[in-house]
Amino acid sequence: MKVAQKLFKNGSFSPETGDTISSSSKKLVLGFGSKMLLQDDAIFSQLQKDYPLSDIVLCSTAGEIYNDSVYDDTVSVVAIEFEKTQFTTLSINIKEQPNSFEAGKLLFNQLSFLGNLSYVLVISDGGLVNGSELVRGIEEVNHGNIPVTGGLAGDAARFISTLVGYNQSPAEGNIVAIGFYGSDLKVAHGSMGGWEIFGPEKKVTRSVSNRLYEIDNGSALDLYKKYLGKYADELPGSALLFPLCVRLEGQDGYLVRTILSINEHEKEMVFAGDIPEGAYVRFMKANFDRIIDAANQAANNTLSQFNTTTKPKLALLISCVGRKLILSKRIDEEIETVKDIFGNETIITGFYSYGEISPLNANTKCELNNQTMTITTFNE
Repeated sequence: MKVAQKLFKNGSFSPETGDTISSSSKKLVLGFGSKMLLQDDAIFSQLQKDYPLSDIVLCSTAGEIYNDSVYDDTVSVVAIEFEKTQFTTLSINIKEQPNSFEAGKLLFNQLSFLGNLSYVLVISDGGLVNGSELVRGIEEVNHGNIPVTGGLAGDAARFISTLVGYNQSPAEGNIVAIGFYGSDLKVAHGSMGGWEIFGPEKKVTRSVSNRLYEIDNGSALDLYKKYLGKYADELPGSALLFPLCVRLEGQDGYLVRTILSINEHEKEMVFAGDIPEGAYVRFMKANFDRIIDAANQAANNTLSQFNTTTKPKLALLISCVGRKLILSKRIDEEIETVKDIFGNETIITGFYSYGEISPLNANTKCELNNQTMTITTFNE
């Protein structure tokens, strides 16, 4: 397995670093960049020229991760050449599917039909696609048997529209899934949040998909404002500091859900993932040091999944836009702590997203998460 990376910044690509990649073999090329840059066909055209015979996957972001730093208004590119592992890339558009649930089922069924599927990477539109339903559709047919990780594309902090593309300039509504086959590829994953939970657990008594109306038969928005105290006057912006943790009936683990917007007239709270009726919720608040420590723990968790001292060749980091907005000028610390764990042997790439797809623990089904640092490592 060979890996190389480069960064498009200030109008041009930096020299490629890492391994020397062959020009005559099939490669997987991932590009994570600002929506404004990816809207220009020039980026895709240049990558086609630089990496012939390659599967090129592009997505817009809320920030780009390159080596040990976080950038805006760039494109972070990584090229991967496998020695033994075969892979297949599929793309569908949500506008041509019944819904996000069926889209997830379709993609996974098509990838698994080829046999000996060992891992799936999903890069999805983050605006038109319901990420929770997409993941639920995947797991409807996967049953947690095959590890699945990935993320939803971003649009900085604008939340207007996102772009994803496979072997073409990226566009709205696309979902790309990459299936990897055989036992030679070693994939590990870790996902951590680092938020502080406070207040008693309460039951969701009225919700529709990702829209929350009532908790314990009372207004969810009014209760939320009560817990926020002085920060309630700063809504909806302050909501990023106070996500909800959600526990489904009969389960011990929980998911984190970021609030995207509120509707005072309808007493409605809109989240970046589903809040099912009957689920239990608790409030959360930001702790800067714990958020950074969680990134460190996510990196250590990936290393612990293999009994080897060999560092991974590649680490794909997908972190939530909420973490970026909260950490602000300290955002590089989140990436630096991961770099410290992996060292210079591991190439680091990734992006800030509108949702992270990963199992919460090894050997469990994948979930849509918010406000996490999710790491997937690759070795062959």
